[in-house]
Amino acid sequence: MRLLNTITVALRALRRNVLRSILTALGIIIGVGAVIAMVSIGNGAKAQVEASIASLGQNIISVFPGTATTGGMRGGWGSASSLTVDDMLAIRNEISGAVAVSPEIRDRTQVLANGLNWNSQISGVDTTALDIRSWTIAAGEMFSDNDVRAGIKVCVIGKTVADQLFAGGDPVGQTMRIRNVPFKVAGVLTSKGFNYFGQDQDDIVYIPYTTHLRTIARRPTLNSILIQAISPELMPQIQQEITDLLQQRRNNREPDFTVRNQLELAEAATATTKTMTLLLGAIAGVSLIVGGIGIMNIMLVSVTERTREIGIRLAVGAHGRDVLLQFLTEAIILSLLGGLLGIALGIGSSQLISKLNSWPVLVSETAVIGAFIFSAIIGVFFGFYPARKAAQLDPIEALRYE
Repeated sequence: MRLLNTITVALRALRRNVLRSILTALGIIIGVGAVIAMVSIGNGAKAQVEASIASLGQNIISVFPGTATTGGMRGGWGSASSLTVDDMLAIRNEISGAVAVSPEIRDRTQVLANGLNWNSQISGVDTTALDIRSWTIAAGEMFSDNDVRAGIKVCVIGKTVADQLFAGGDPVGQTMRIRNVPFKVAGVLTSKGFNYFGQDQDDIVYIPYTTHLRTIARRPTLNSILIQAISPELMPQIQQEITDLLQQRRNNREPDFTVRNQLELAEAATATTKTMTLLLGAIAGVSLIVGGIGIMNIMLVSVTERTREIGIRLAVGAHGRDVLLQFLTEAIILSLLGGLLGIALGIGSSQLISKLNSWPVLVSETAVIGAFIFSAIIGVFFGFYPARKAAQLDPIEALRYE
């Protein structure tokens, strides 16, 4: 009951000067709103990056050519070209946690059809490539295992290639030429757009890797090997098994390959957005501190203005702790009201920024709750000194105050 009376008296005291109370809470309102808005924008950017990484496929482990040392001359990452079809087959046959394995042979060249030409990436893959990449066919079908084994000149194209060479028409069943070699279009891929690295994923032509090795690349080595792990939890274990297998195949000499998993790529890609989110949140949090200082300042003024009132309360039997609780309650109420209004401001402003700039925004419940609790803590911290000063006033001196 005493607490309820204290809150009632605190609200009455704050209503005496509504404008001053609003201006006092304004620092907290802006601080909480800024923290929520900045963290929401940062989380939205992080989610967008993660979605872009996920669009590359699920549970992917990639094997790339590594460093090379030849005749005392050392080369960096990618300088070795020692990945072979036999390496890919060994991984497929001996790694139990690999549910899908596909080689990749990449070249960029002009493709022609209907009197038009377009420079696109030609990628030689196995039939499992679309499953690994989580990609679907929009029209037609993927080439078959028989096509791969026989090295048939057949292809599946991305939407960008289809638009550039077959605008307004159906590419399926038509012929396009790659380095003057005719290929039949078996299917068109569903559009995926740009990935995290800014590459147009739809600007692609998939052909059987056997056909690519014999007809386009005319070399025995692969650019990379894609492996889909059975689960994300087993990716580190499978990655190590692949490394050990390839090392064994090379008689444990210096590695000429690099094995990376998708989790490492995602962590590297989101590291910057995490840092920026923390930085923006910290900068916005400074305004919360400034708001707390404003509360302390106004509460000190309030103590000075109400010195005679405090003296009367102490003279009629109130204890110092009652006065302390009274002023501390006023500071906490100001902070909590500012926190609630700040939450509304933060959510509203983040949504407005998203609509005006087409930025992804993800409002974090943790940020909302954390900012609200922090505002309450600020009320206690910055309100304690003025409340303690009021509680320590001498009743006689306070009654004499003019």
